[in-house]
Amino acid sequence: MTIEIKVPDLPESVADATIATWHKKPGDLVARDEVLVDIETDKVVLEVPAPEAGVLGDILQSEGATVLSRQLIAMLKPAPVAGEETKEKPVDAVADDAADGLSPSVRRLVAEHDIDVTKLTGTGKGGRVTKEDVEAFIKEGNKPAAAPIAAAAPAPAASVAPLAGRTEKRVPMTRLRKRIAERLLEAKNTTAMLTTFNEINMAPIMKLRKQYGEIFEKKHGIKLGFMSFYVKAVVESLKRYPEVNAALDGDDIVYHNYFDLSIAVSTPRGLVTPVLRDCDNMSLADIEKAIKDLAGKGRDGKLTVDELTGGNFTITNGGVFGSLMSTPIINPPQSAILGMHKIQDRPMAVDGKVEILPMMYLALSYDHRIIDGRESVGFLVSVKELLEDPTRLLLDV
Repeated sequence: MTIEIKVPDLPESVADATIATWHKKPGDLVARDEVLVDIETDKVVLEVPAPEAGVLGDILQSEGATVLSRQLIAMLKPAPVAGEETKEKPVDAVADDAADGLSPSVRRLVAEHDIDVTKLTGTGKGGRVTKEDVEAFIKEGNKPAAAPIAAAAPAPAASVAPLAGRTEKRVPMTRLRKRIAERLLEAKNTTAMLTTFNEINMAPIMKLRKQYGEIFEKKHGIKLGFMSFYVKAVVESLKRYPEVNAALDGDDIVYHNYFDLSIAVSTPRGLVTPVLRDCDNMSLADIEKAIKDLAGKGRDGKLTVDELTGGNFTITNGGVFGSLMSTPIINPPQSAILGMHKIQDRPMAVDGKVEILPMMYLALSYDHRIIDGRESVGFLVSVKELLEDPTRLLLDV
């Protein structure tokens, strides 16, 4: 009995999805729970496993196709009975199977070069014709009607042809990249965005990390990084300036009495912002573990829609890539985003003397429609003071 492979149920906020990658080809043996295909939405990548062991049959939706929830995308044939797969097939049957089971790339290559499939000898499983078989056939010069095709399709004009050694590669945008572009453009077009800057002396926190880093790692099983300090300072500053933790909803301003922070994470597919929930109730160790877990899931494409949904304020750290200063773009529907940057030694005036200190620029982009200069600057100064004197976090001053 043939098993239908369908698109999983998509989240309510996701209308459709895109076939990202097929990990198996028609005719391949698959084990139970082995991933057959990755399906990309504008938020997450869904893996579709094989419900049973068997042989992948026809693929109905190729890579790049747009699909809907519960749509049929492939067929899975039951695994052959032991000994059945070793039975000899008639030569004609093998040839027919090879012709019927051509992969999309092989079909395209055959069509481009007008090759008679019956003249090809398949070296794949069950006599299937592979891409290598077709390429070898072409190299041998046995492709029929080569001269007429060349005559019928003259080479393009020299003005159109690319110069030697200058090539281009055109690939469609992924659904996630499209969504990122849409949201960034939406933020630029629908918010009155301003950015204010400040700088921090990171020496106190670096001293703390050096003094207690080893003890912290032994006790909690994770390294003491900078992000946990950033999160703690941001949460305390949001308590002091609730407008920065608010959002616009039509003509209303919604003040959030909880602290869910979005942490920007760079992944191979693009930038995502998983959410740390209730950060005010988390310890430094809890924050470090949660960020490490979310970052790992982001790189592996394992983040769920729930982990990407919500968030009242975003922290992005371009310093890990060497950025010295930037103007981050707000993550709608939030009202502000804090950009951290590279820590760099710079000469600073301290008590009338020049000292070399590890300094970092801060950048707060905010929606001026609900956050005024007083709140934005005050918030940034609060973050600066808390990071330059971490004991303030303990004393709540």
